[in-house]
Amino acid sequence: MRLSQFITPTSATPGSQAPRSQAGGKAVTLHFSDNMLLPLLLGDHDRHMVRIEQALGVRLSCRGNRVAIAGEPGRVDAAQAALQGLWHRLERGESVGRSDVEAAIKLADTETDPRLPLSDLPAIRTRRGAVGPRSGGQATYMEALAQHEMVFGIGPAGTGKTYLAVAQAVAMLQAGKVDRIVLCRPAVEAGERLGFLPGDMKEKVDPYLRPLYDALHDMMPADQVLRRLTNGEIEVAPLAFMRGRTLAHAYVILDEAQNTSAVQMKMVLTRMGEGTRMVITGDLTQIDLPAGVRCGLRDALETLEGVAGIGVVRLDKRDVVRHPLVARIVDAYEQREAAAGEQRREARRARSPEPPPHGHQPGHPPGHPLGKPTDDPGIVLPGSRPKE
Repeated sequence: MRLSQFITPTSATPGSQAPRSQAGGKAVTLHFSDNMLLPLLLGDHDRHMVRIEQALGVRLSCRGNRVAIAGEPGRVDAAQAALQGLWHRLERGESVGRSDVEAAIKLADTETDPRLPLSDLPAIRTRRGAVGPRSGGQATYMEALAQHEMVFGIGPAGTGKTYLAVAQAVAMLQAGKVDRIVLCRPAVEAGERLGFLPGDMKEKVDPYLRPLYDALHDMMPADQVLRRLTNGEIEVAPLAFMRGRTLAHAYVILDEAQNTSAVQMKMVLTRMGEGTRMVITGDLTQIDLPAGVRCGLRDALETLEGVAGIGVVRLDKRDVVRHPLVARIVDAYEQREAAAGEQRREARRARSPEPPPHGHQPGHPPGHPLGKPTDDPGIVLPGSRPKE
């Protein structure tokens, strides 16, 4: 049955169980007819309900199979949309956990994210189920993955850049739209020197590709991943060995692209063959290149943004879907960088001399005859004759 048959929003009346709203506020009561699913919606010890209250600044109360929402009108609408979105998941037989509640809150909160609301949420469908967006930015990114042959996904850690790219790659491989997945990532340590690693080429590169493998195992069973790696349907391609190749009918993912040089980036982008899709992901705030090496990702964005067929999606702290603390950490670093940038601009302005007054010639005070033009016949400039 449809959701509207289970949930019926009604305006609160003086005799209802909904909490009284303050002046200028709003109260809505939602009615749920399936008492088996309602505890899953509210969470253990009502933890989901408490989280929605804290995040959206509303008051929720549950009595029987009714949930009353009270607060400012915009906040009440957001809470109602979040509860309805979670109820849709339960209707489809999907579970609702803390991460799902956080995603529902983000997608419903139009006041803090002007990219919302979204009329139709995109989805990436694999054989293990559908992968949906958890923020407005992720929805834009997923739409770009479906529409463009080359996509740049730029954003801080935890925004799902790599995970969603792998999900799209697996969906297209399972649908027969591409013949293989090619995973590529620069072998650059994050401020460390690990030395020479043992094993063959795959074993040496595997530690750098672990995030891509983790995403693959979420999309398909482990035995399938191993089988496809063995028969070449999933290929691990070290960045250094990409030159000279033409990748046709493949889905290519270049991860951690901020650690490529400008020469490497151009080389990878020109490997694209017929029927190939390419996704380049990276975080411009976490560059581990040696000093003096130009970042290939930044160079590519400056060169290619706006070119037809290429999509560029920038995610930000609002799209972080890891632990909520990660978003606050990203925000703190961004604020510090912004403050440092402002201090540098102030220092440059303080060092630069003030421009001279209009019409003043350098080296002479404003009152000096050479400091300003004059038509006074009593002032004779050097090299000129007095006026008659």
